[in-house]
Amino acid sequence: MGVLSNRITKLLESETLQMAAISREMRAKGIDIIDLSIGEPDFDTPENIRIAAKQAIDQGYTHYTPVSGYIDVRESIVRKLKRDNNLDFITEQIILSTGAKQSIANVVLSIIDEGDEAIIPAPYWITYLAQVQLAGGNNVIINTNMECDYKITPQQLEDAITINTKLFVFSSPCNPSGSVYSYEELKSLVQVFEKYPNIIIISDEIYEYINYEGKHVSIAQFPSIKDRVVVVNGLSKGYAMTGWRLGYIAAPVDIARACTKMQGQFTSATCSITQRACIEAMDGDQSSVKSMLNHFYNRKELVKNRLSKIPGIRYNDPAGAFYFFPDISHFFGAIHSSYIINDAGDLVNYLLQEAHVALVSGKAFGNPECIRISYATSEDKLHIAFDRIEKALEALIIPEHEVVS
Repeated sequence: MGVLSNRITKLLESETLQMAAISREMRAKGIDIIDLSIGEPDFDTPENIRIAAKQAIDQGYTHYTPVSGYIDVRESIVRKLKRDNNLDFITEQIILSTGAKQSIANVVLSIIDEGDEAIIPAPYWITYLAQVQLAGGNNVIINTNMECDYKITPQQLEDAITINTKLFVFSSPCNPSGSVYSYEELKSLVQVFEKYPNIIIISDEIYEYINYEGKHVSIAQFPSIKDRVVVVNGLSKGYAMTGWRLGYIAAPVDIARACTKMQGQFTSATCSITQRACIEAMDGDQSSVKSMLNHFYNRKELVKNRLSKIPGIRYNDPAGAFYFFPDISHFFGAIHSSYIINDAGDLVNYLLQEAHVALVSGKAFGNPECIRISYATSEDKLHIAFDRIEKALEALIIPEHEVVS
C-alpha cells in the first residue's frame, strides 16, 4: 500500500512554479537566467499601501480576524466593485482569502461533486483543471486558436453543455493569452447561459487593471445571470502585491457562506496586516496602478516588435494581462547539437539551457503548439532576453516547410 493518496499522486505540479524553481536553482549556480516564465510584476508595492501596512502593525492589527475578513475591508471591496464595475454587492457576499488561487479553490470545492462537469476554455490558467480534479469533477475543454483571438463562440459553449455541467470557469483578461472579452462577446455567451440556470460561472478578473483597450467588462454586469456569477479578483497583479496574499470573491450569498465554511477548515482568515493594506489599495490613490499599466503597455509593444522580427513565430496582439502566447510550431522537428525540438516543451528547455531564458510550454495551458512569454520585467531585460532567444533560434536547423510570417 502506498503512503500517498491517489489524490496527490495524480495531481500535476504547476509548470509555471516548476520553471520558476528551476530558474532559481540555475541562478544559484551562477547562471544568468532571465525569467519570463512567472506572472509576477517586477514593481514594488506602491508606497501608500506599504505605509498603511506599517501603520496597521503599530496599531495592533496582529490578531486573528473573522474567517471571511474584517468587515471594513470587505466594505472597501464593495465600494470598489460599485465604483469600477457598477456592481452592487453587500459585505456578506465578499470573502477574503489567501490569494485568488484559494478563492477559486474555495468555490470549486464548494460547488463540484464527483462526476460534475466544469467547462473551461483553452488556453486556461493551469490551476483551474487541477482544482476541479481535486474536487472529483471532470474538465470539459473548449479549444480555441489564434484566429479567434483565443476566445470561444456561443455555439462552442452550447455544444459543450451537458446535463452534468455545473460550472464554467474563465478569465478576462486571460492568462495566458492576454485576450479580453468585449461587452458584445460576453453578451452572446450570457444568452447561452440564460438557457441553463443551474450553471455557476467563475469569472477570474485578477488582471482587470491591466487592460489596454479601455474599461473592464465583467460578465457579472448582466442582470439575468448575476445571481450565478462568482467574481474573483485580488491585489497581486494590479497592485504588485503578489507576496501579500489577498484574493477575494464577490458571490451569491449561499456560495459566499459555503466558501467561509470551507476556508474555516483550511486556512481560516488571510493575513490581518494585508487586510488593512487592502483598504488603502481599494480606496487610496490609484495613480500607481495607472503608471504600471503604462509600463506594461510599453513592454507589450517592445515584445510585439521583437516577435515580429523572428521568422516562423505567429502571435496575436494581447489586449490585456502581461503575456504573449505565440504559436512556435514552425520549429517542431528542428535540431541543434544534442537537441531535437519535438514540441513546445523541448523548445522551452532548449531556450532555458542555451539562451538562459525561462519560458513556459503552452501544453500546460491547453495549447501545445504555443509558449507563454511573461513581459512583467524591465525593458532592458526584455531586450537582452530576445537577443538571446533570436540567437538560439537562428542556430536551429529547421525542417523544410513554409515559413509563416
